Amino acid sequence: MGERQEELLKIIVETYIQTFKPVGSKSLVDHFNVSSATIRNDMALLEDLNFLEKEHLSSGRIPSEAGYKYYVNNLMKPKDITGEDVLKLQTILNNNNLVVSDAIQKCMEIISDITHYTSVVIGPSVESSTLQQISIIALEDDEDEGTTDQRVVAVLVTNQGVVENKQVNISRDINLKELIKTSEIINKALVGTPLSKVSERLELEIKPRIKDVINRYEEVCNFFSSAFRDFTIDNSDIVFGGKTNILDYKEYDTPDKVKEMIAKLENTELVKNIQTNDSDINVYIGEETEFDPDVTIIKTHYKVGKDEGTLAIIGPKRMEYDKVFTLLNFLKSYIEK
Repeated sequence: MGERQEELLKIIVETYIQTFKPVGSKSLVDHFNVSSATIRNDMALLEDLNFLEKEHLSSGRIPSEAGYKYYVNNLMKPKDITGEDVLKLQTILNNNNLVVSDAIQKCMEIISDITHYTSVVIGPSVESSTLQQISIIALEDDEDEGTTDQRVVAVLVTNQGVVENKQVNISRDINLKELIKTSEIINKALVGTPLSKVSERLELEIKPRIKDVINRYEEVCNFFSSAFRDFTIDNSDIVFGGKTNILDYKEYDTPDKVKEMIAKLENTELVKNIQTNDSDINVYIGEETEFDPDVTIIKTHYKVGKDEGTLAIIGPKRMEYDKVFTLLNFLKSYIEK
């Protein structure tokens, strides 16, 4: 591919990103100072190389996934970040009252507002988290004397410093003191156990141990098994910004596409597949996202002390790649310096 063809591809990609309309040869003649026939020939060449495609026979061209990829890898120039955007991010990052994870989440929300794409921060997977402590806190009883349940909160702390809590209604037949006593036994025996393995060890090790000291040991053990199971599948380590932003793009202007995308964003396991351990900022387009064929995902892994995870931006394939790349690179460089 020659310099003119590369420039042509660059202009078509950037024009289509802004207009979402196929680009015809007549609109490009003045820029290149060549005939419309020459532009059409160059377009045909780019189409043969699978960098451009037609929506229908008589239309102009639009970028293919391969065309977007070539643009990102060879033609894109990082976009300068505005002073206003820098100030917004630095205000959060320099706030000493915020812990790192909260600052990162707020910055990703700002990036989502700036770009009008969907941001997601994904914390460490369950497989990398271990139990540090489980606590039981009793809540005040309801005024309704007829209620058969009592309310408690199970609080989980992991080795990553993550604190999660879950409010549960339990039978009044279960003695709260025995529930607390069992949590103390668990803390002594299972600290350092991967969260994904805690339920198994509860059944094999804790249940036999509490059998003779806890009256309703089966129900108590089932309570903790259920709590840990909920913790491991909970999506609290996934934080979105502008979750519905992507639905504002014309690619999702039909009820079926809206429903499909909403379902995917609500699918915890599918979203968690976006996670990466690659510290580079990488671009995944269409089918290679393994999320949706009509989106682009730009993502990277970050690590700041004990805090680590994935930063990702989800948008249409006609994403402003240069802008997103610059903003993610700024945030990642700032927090890791």
